[in-house]
Amino acid sequence: MADAYDTATWQTDDGLSLHYRDYSGPEGVKKPPVVCLHGLTRNSRDFADLAEDIAASRRVIVPEMRGRGSSDYAPDSSSYNPVQYVADVERLLDHLEIERFVSIGTSLGGLMTMLLAQANPDRIVGVVLNDIGPQIEAEGIERIQGYVGQGRSYPTWVHAARSLCEVHGEAHPDFELEHWLGMAKRTLVIAQNGRITYDYDMAIAEPFRSPGGAAPADLWPGFEALGGTPMVLIRGELSDLLSPETVARMQRINPEMQVVSVPRTGHAPTLDEPEARSAIDALLNRV
Repeated sequence: MADAYDTATWQTDDGLSLHYRDYSGPEGVKKPPVVCLHGLTRNSRDFADLAEDIAASRRVIVPEMRGRGSSDYAPDSSSYNPVQYVADVERLLDHLEIERFVSIGTSLGGLMTMLLAQANPDRIVGVVLNDIGPQIEAEGIERIQGYVGQGRSYPTWVHAARSLCEVHGEAHPDFELEHWLGMAKRTLVIAQNGRITYDYDMAIAEPFRSPGGAAPADLWPGFEALGGTPMVLIRGELSDLLSPETVARMQRINPEMQVVSVPRTGHAPTLDEPEARSAIDALLNRV
């Protein structure tokens, strides 16, 4: 079966070659495309099912940030930061001549969405923020710092899946082995030595673990810049990264924002849950 997308690359301002998937959508479609932005340790495979479904009605672009998936690793680990990721995505948008788009951002991808909006809010015509807001809870950051960049490898996919369950089991208490295997194959790859390893540069952990490195200091202006934009906020009911208090403040700033809670799920929902899909479909029907 042929892939539902084309693959291509774009060049960053510091000479890296980064990878993206391009789901073309129906011929002649004029709706604004969707740009899917992945989380800290993830890659374009995270959006495979969602992107294929959306591509039935419009174009979908899924970039892989520097140091992830098939994109080049950066020689300077300090460039693994949200401001640089946004600069890279802006280069891609210019390369593809995309003037206006819908952003679907999971975790780090949501931070990038807010930074993109702060620089040019009129470019974004619709937003899905997946378990992320302008304020990030210290508890969640500490948990991520505890596993990111450890460089573990496994002899089989089942070993990898069980390790993911050990790390993320509290966030997905209802997952069975098949779900963990699916997550493993989205998150890890088979290395040249035959071991199964994480599909990102372990050096991304260095700036993330530095003081203030997890996110820009104040993202509220970026969120406020999206005030008139159709928006869905998806939150895992068990999230330790996005608090109910932050959600309430976001709602006060943007009363039109739809909030969807995914039950018995932590950070982050996969966006394959029925509640998430229904909200995303409704948003896209509006824009």
